[in-house]
Amino acid sequence: MKVLLPDTIELELDPARLDAELAGYAAGEPIPDEHTDAEVLVVWGNSAANLSDAARRLTKLRWVQSLAAGPDMVLQAGFDPAVVVTAGLGLHDRTVTEHTLALVLAAARRLHLLVRAQIGRRWAEELGGIQPVREPAVFRTLRDANVVIWGFGGIAATLAPVLTTLGANVTGVARSAGTRHGFPVVTADELPALLPRTDLLISILPATRETVRLIDATVLSHLPEHAWVVNVGRGTVLDEAALLDAVRGGRVAGAALDVFETEPLPVESGLWAEPNVIITPHAAGGRPIGAEELITANLAAFREGRPLRHTVSL
Repeated sequence: MKVLLPDTIELELDPARLDAELAGYAAGEPIPDEHTDAEVLVVWGNSAANLSDAARRLTKLRWVQSLAAGPDMVLQAGFDPAVVVTAGLGLHDRTVTEHTLALVLAAARRLHLLVRAQIGRRWAEELGGIQPVREPAVFRTLRDANVVIWGFGGIAATLAPVLTTLGANVTGVARSAGTRHGFPVVTADELPALLPRTDLLISILPATRETVRLIDATVLSHLPEHAWVVNVGRGTVLDEAALLDAVRGGRVAGAALDVFETEPLPVESGLWAEPNVIITPHAAGGRPIGAEELITANLAAFREGRPLRHTVSL
């Protein structure tokens, strides 16, 4: 069995232990002719052209293992429906949690404004020194803050306890209501009642047909004026024009965004110039932790005809 490994990540895999032929390929170029007989393709950071090429020319392909939590690019590449696709769920829980926490604390402690003041060599006295212990109409701390995480999966299960350790009250939003990982979870139908009491809305939603611009002007209108929006899921779930309008109009206090509908974010985007919009370049993940273990386990299951972990539908 030939397994193709991308050049975008160093994987410590033993071909003897896996009983497989391992071959490397460039994730941004067409698959070499000598590897079009591969049965397994591991994907990480591949270009759309590379994936389309693989879908067209790897005629013996049986399985694609994406190391991304959301394999939307693989699903859009045109692979035969008979090809099994598995996602890298769980590989980014800790790294995305770290980055989300960094964005949240930066927003709460106004680090974005402090950096601007530093660049201008201005002592931002209004953001330092003696501060009110309680500011009910301002998001300045996670202590007693009401946080809503929309998309309550593995990443949220890692993030939520960290937020509660710092004093936040966390509520999840998912397709079905109940209790997950010890946290209350509601459905999107309950958002109109939940959002007016929300200080921080965090999106970890995947990119699907159903989530395109799901966070729109209507959703934003339910938030209080001091609320912040954080998006570390997929850029397509957020209506950027509606968000920009809400921030400029003072209907939400700000946003911290790691993902965008178009990446890189176009220079002409109005988001760049907003003082209360924090922008990071899709940096939350980028480091699949535990990729070798997932690939090894799924290869064994694939060879033995057992169900693979984290299978998704084309």
